[in-house]
Amino acid sequence: MQEIEKYRKKIDHIDDQILKLLNDRMELVKEIGRAKQTSGTAIYRPEREKEILDRLKALNNGALNNRAIDAIYLEIFAVSRNLEFPEKIAFMGPEGSYTHQAAESRFGAMGSYIEVSSIEAVFHVLENGEAKYGVVPVENNTAGAVGTTLDCLGKFSSKIVAELYMDIHHSFATVCEDIKKIKRIYSHPQGYNQCRKFLEEHMLLGVEFIPTKSTAEAAKKASEDHDAAAICSHIAAKLYNVPIMFAKIEDNMANQTRFLILSDFKNKKGVHNKTSILAKTDDKPGGLVEFLQTFQDQKVNLTKIESRPTKEKGFQSIFYMDFEGHIDDENVQKVIEENKIDGLDIKISSQFLGKFNSEKLPLTSLLPSAARRSLDAGPASEFAPSSEKS
Repeated sequence: MQEIEKYRKKIDHIDDQILKLLNDRMELVKEIGRAKQTSGTAIYRPEREKEILDRLKALNNGALNNRAIDAIYLEIFAVSRNLEFPEKIAFMGPEGSYTHQAAESRFGAMGSYIEVSSIEAVFHVLENGEAKYGVVPVENNTAGAVGTTLDCLGKFSSKIVAELYMDIHHSFATVCEDIKKIKRIYSHPQGYNQCRKFLEEHMLLGVEFIPTKSTAEAAKKASEDHDAAAICSHIAAKLYNVPIMFAKIEDNMANQTRFLILSDFKNKKGVHNKTSILAKTDDKPGGLVEFLQTFQDQKVNLTKIESRPTKEKGFQSIFYMDFEGHIDDENVQKVIEENKIDGLDIKISSQFLGKFNSEKLPLTSLLPSAARRSLDAGPASEFAPSSEKS
């Protein structure tokens, strides 16, 4: 016991030093915040945060792995931003949803969050200046693109300033200590159906299933029902103080959703960059082929193309595209200029691309997406783009 106490005293001493250094850091952060407010510079700079993380990981030769460094410093960054200048973050609710979880992974527990009822409402809040940042799902790796988000990128003027990828894990949460005594299971139907193997293995398919509007609502109901369980996110279980009996119970462990962080500024160049555009080609034979050829001619690597109906008269489409490079790069500018000459209707977004933390959490990116025309937006889901919310 004396040896343990000796180590604990050393840990306490180190913690005292860490606290002092963190407070010293925060004093510098406040000075930077004042300077940014004077110059009108954006508080959130994903490219700067990535530079710090990359530098620390390169220096690291201790017990901390890269995920641990990400987890620690992303929270430090979130606290720092709140000290520089507290900003509001809008997300598609409810509280405890996967979008909420994604928002907290980037902006931390200290963030000031605005819960709204739909993806389009996030864009409205940003457009009206009620929040500085917005977080929305844009695609799921098994169910495809979230059309509502793509449509809103064309309809509103918000810019994409970062992106992050998050594994979608479901938890089995209950206040009941004996799984055999569970009489009801609450969950969003999509979440329930994504965990059928787990339910079958634990002989729970015969237990009454009560569908909810969201997995967060399921956690709330399970917190009030001692004979029930919820299939929900871990953040929802934590929010409503429901113990997690089993974690990661989904059938497909590769289920992952990409989220966008929206704001009103354009990012600077990073080491690795990514650009997104909305483009409407000429309605003529070979119009799209001619457009795509300009990317090959300028050696610009196209990483994604997704068509969306313009929802105007006729059956025309608009194309959402991602490619490597920054909007200010010479070869990217040549692609844009060549197509402007040809009369192509292009709206530009530029985004910084770089890996961030979590179990596979974030890829951070920066980009502006530009307003186009009014496109109707419908509801969408976070862990798969359907008409329901997770």
